[in-house]
Amino acid sequence: MVNSSAAQENPPVLDKDAPLKEDIRLLGRLLGDVLRDQEGEAVFDVVETIRQTAVRFRREDDAQAGQDLTALLHKLTREQTISVVRAFSYFSHLANIAEDQHHIRRRRAHLLAGSAPQQGSVSFALSKLKAAGVASDTVRTFFGDALIAPVLTAHPTEVQRKSILDAEHDIARLLAERDLPLTPRERVANMQLLHARIATLWQTRMLRYSKLTVADEIDNALSYYRITFLHELPGLYDDIEEEIAAHYPDQAAHAIDNSYVQMGSWIGGDRDGNPNVNAGTMQHALVRQATTILDFYLDEVHALGAELSISTLMVGASPALQALADASPDQSPHRSDEPYRRALIGMYARLAATARSLGATNILRKEVGHAAPYGDAAAFCADLDVLADSLRANHGQLLVKPRLATVQRAAAIFGFHLASLDMRQTSDVHERVLAELFAAAGVEADYTKLAEEQKVQLLLAELAQPRLLYSPYAQLSEETASELAILRAAKDIRQRYGKRAIRNYIISHTETVSDLLEVLLLQKETGLLRPRDRQLDAMVIPLFETIPDLQRAAGIMNEWMALPLVKELIAHQGQLQEVMLGYSDSNKDGGFLTSNWELYKAEIHLVKVFADAGVKLRLFHGRGGTVGRGGGPSYEAILAQPPGTVNGQIRLTEQGEIIASKFSNAEIGRRNLELLVAATLEASLMPHPAEGAKAEQLAGFEAIMADLSERAYKAYRNLVYETPGFTDYFFSATPIAEIAELNLGSRPASRKSTKRIEDLRAIPWGFSWGQCRLLLPGWYGFGSAITQWAEEGRRDEKIATLQAMFKEWPFFATLLSNMDMVLAKTDLAIASRYAGLVADVELRERIFKRISAEHGTTLRCLEMITGAHERLAGNPLLARSIQNRFAYLDPLNHLQVELIHRHRALSGEPGKVDERVHRGIHLSINGVAAGLRNTG
Repeated sequence: MVNSSAAQENPPVLDKDAPLKEDIRLLGRLLGDVLRDQEGEAVFDVVETIRQTAVRFRREDDAQAGQDLTALLHKLTREQTISVVRAFSYFSHLANIAEDQHHIRRRRAHLLAGSAPQQGSVSFALSKLKAAGVASDTVRTFFGDALIAPVLTAHPTEVQRKSILDAEHDIARLLAERDLPLTPRERVANMQLLHARIATLWQTRMLRYSKLTVADEIDNALSYYRITFLHELPGLYDDIEEEIAAHYPDQAAHAIDNSYVQMGSWIGGDRDGNPNVNAGTMQHALVRQATTILDFYLDEVHALGAELSISTLMVGASPALQALADASPDQSPHRSDEPYRRALIGMYARLAATARSLGATNILRKEVGHAAPYGDAAAFCADLDVLADSLRANHGQLLVKPRLATVQRAAAIFGFHLASLDMRQTSDVHERVLAELFAAAGVEADYTKLAEEQKVQLLLAELAQPRLLYSPYAQLSEETASELAILRAAKDIRQRYGKRAIRNYIISHTETVSDLLEVLLLQKETGLLRPRDRQLDAMVIPLFETIPDLQRAAGIMNEWMALPLVKELIAHQGQLQEVMLGYSDSNKDGGFLTSNWELYKAEIHLVKVFADAGVKLRLFHGRGGTVGRGGGPSYEAILAQPPGTVNGQIRLTEQGEIIASKFSNAEIGRRNLELLVAATLEASLMPHPAEGAKAEQLAGFEAIMADLSERAYKAYRNLVYETPGFTDYFFSATPIAEIAELNLGSRPASRKSTKRIEDLRAIPWGFSWGQCRLLLPGWYGFGSAITQWAEEGRRDEKIATLQAMFKEWPFFATLLSNMDMVLAKTDLAIASRYAGLVADVELRERIFKRISAEHGTTLRCLEMITGAHERLAGNPLLARSIQNRFAYLDPLNHLQVELIHRHRALSGEPGKVDERVHRGIHLSINGVAAGLRNTG
């Protein structure tokens, strides 16, 4: 018995994670029931024995359990192996769903408790700004001028099929229902549906048997608009407007601009290294995007017609609304006194006509009669304004908010194009295309042989010419014809879908000013640049990726903005120029520490160059999913940007599987969008101490980082690019070869058909290290750099300085926080099993020993600086999440190693590929990726 008085004095500590554990147990039990029913008791017993042994091995650090686990996995038949891999993979998926639901649950509990605003919310950011003395006019100006743009990209690490995502979305909905007060009958029905959905998941093929096309990638991305963006982004605008009014009451009467958050996309327009992207995929992307948004408008306008049953016998209507009603094809006498309905029926007819004119082929509800299509989205917005203005003028203010205001915001945000589609191509292609055009026109026999200064002179001279290089009678290569067709398609898309449909052209591997001028000239050739009018339709955006490119970035932009023609074009762009920074390639090129430092330095130098030129800088951050590719929490990353680099302007990529992680749940999607706005608001407007002791201290920190970066760079480059046999080790000790065979995306894993790390894309590079649980791109070189620097005199003083850097410099704190997360997911014991796949024993031991030593050094250095001797001490929820996953990840990794060993043993013999083994490897890749929650 419990003493009641003692219980009152010491109330039991509530386990905030108890509902999460309950959900995971429930989903695990249902999965077990499905497994028993579908595969039989024997398979269920095998899976359960493996699970219990893995848990014992992890929790008790039991060596015997480890041996038992290995023996169990070795004894599995091929058929059992597939079932076990699928079981553990699906458990990882279900655990992700439960964790997402728990995040939502905890946030709602926080809001219901009336607690102080959470860090990362707009309310929290506004509170900080007000406390810092930031005026309301400054906040209003920010929202009037800002552009915050998440850009969805498709990359060859997305391992989820849309069918799987749809099933999991339904499971998430049913799990959320269980937090509601349900009757016993409703709870039973909910359980039955959950059981059925998990059974559906089990019976659904996890892998693609055919290569994913660009069209598939487009449709996959558009599913997140229907789940999250179409409803949650307008809703976020409403929330932000209310928060501003609460914190700055003098702004309550002012509406906030509807365009400071806009969506972007690369899917269908990014052809760098992807031969499957062309003019046709761009046009298809816009057709599908327009169809998605117009379907949304049609549904909402239809619903408004049902809701706004307002009669002029009861209340008046504005003349403009009456005119809109009179123009409607609806002449029913039953609605003669219902002008809103008649107006909406007319608007529906116009939208249906618009959808057909923009490529939609399936309008679900037929319109009442014929109407002309809208000329553009602005005309649709104007009609919505007529409805809203009439309601407000005639006692209908309450009727605007529920749906009409949302449609108004959506129309302003998404237009008829939904998202701005970026074009991207590598500079080498532009050079080849222009070389061919110059030669065909008799202007320059071999453009590629010219020096940089000669190229710039020739390009500027040609830009001043009224005539074109292109002739319809010239015989051009397939590459040149395709590139010109893409730019012509861009011009047509802008005319059909609006100017925001395409407005950016990104140049990969920008190394010189001529790389930028070449794209200007190609736009001139296709009508996107009109030099005489100084009108440029697609902003030319350099992408600086490698370490040398980042170091040259400021100098190139200085030269670029000094050109008279460019100055005038930038003026027409609102005195704004965008620069994209590549995180993935710089990391693969120089390692984690150096990549982050060179990005930071490049930003500081760009800020100065742009300030001197009087041009506003917008940075486009090409961040990946994992820390090794520039990933990690976006909120902290934005706040850690150098002063002057945000200023209300930021674009950043959301890549591959991270899109699903952030936006496959509407509520979590809303939270992630709010984090972007809150971080941008705070980073842009919070005062930065820039003088005195603080500035002197920062300069000292930066000097230390420069030294550490140089040392880390040498350590990383020495291992990856200078160690004999490292390439062979990498291709043997990771599943890179098997990853390349997966039907993950439309883009090849390597830029060239070689076995060189230099030619491998950064994404599968990071993906492979994640699969073998080393995650080397996220930490290697840090330990060597710190150790060498600290040992060169005054060690204690240097350690104290590093500790001060961690406490007082957001850049360094974020760097270490991200590395801490990577190290929490790293497992050398698992990685050693993959190293066993390297046939050359001497090579295996030599390289793995180096990696292990650096890992140990890195851990010691991290603990010395932060004072935390456990990973993720500052984020216990994430730490528990990762630890809980290991028991289910370990068997997958062990199985993957065994399957790769069997597969490679057979693959050397002609015609001897075991398809079951092959499929098992791919299933394990899916499961590990889901378990780690960042694959690339």
